[in-house]
Amino acid sequence: MSRVGKRPIPLPKGVTVKAGEQLQVKGPKGELTVPVQPGVAVREKAGTIELTRDGDQYAAAHGLTRALLANAIQGVSGGFTRQLEIQGTGYRADVKGKIATFTLGYSHPIEVLLPDGIEMKVEKQTQVTLSGFDKQLLGQVAANIRALRPPDPYKNKGVRYAGEVLRKKAGKTGAGGK
Repeated sequence: MSRVGKRPIPLPKGVTVKAGEQLQVKGPKGELTVPVQPGVAVREKAGTIELTRDGDQYAAAHGLTRALLANAIQGVSGGFTRQLEIQGTGYRADVKGKIATFTLGYSHPIEVLLPDGIEMKVEKQTQVTLSGFDKQLLGQVAANIRALRPPDPYKNKGVRYAGEVLRKKAGKTGAGGK
């Protein structure tokens, strides 16, 4: 039995869900669509949304649909944030409008165009906060920025998620071979 799919989703004030081929979720931050998997039914009841399934073969789709819908509702009502840290001498970030510029030790600065719905704030030059209402898009943008200079386990340099633990590796040792 799917335990995730059984839990009802509370609807915050200002958020509406319209059922159809896909679920249309509207809120103060934006609008998202959530696909409804076959074998899963959605109904609104007393300020909450409940999902039911036709049989046990739809258990995985039941939990998936509920999780996607809960993320969409949370996103359009409160939004999501992701924090990145930049470590390394001379490494820094800057943002002007929708263009983020990163200096990460390459011979040139790297410019990243932020998609609609994603905002970036640079507190210090090494602390970056991404925010948006679409959890999947926010995670993808954060992963793309991290991939510009992944954390190096030998020097502990690079772009990493806030709170990401990185174990430092020992470098080469010894006097060499004969």
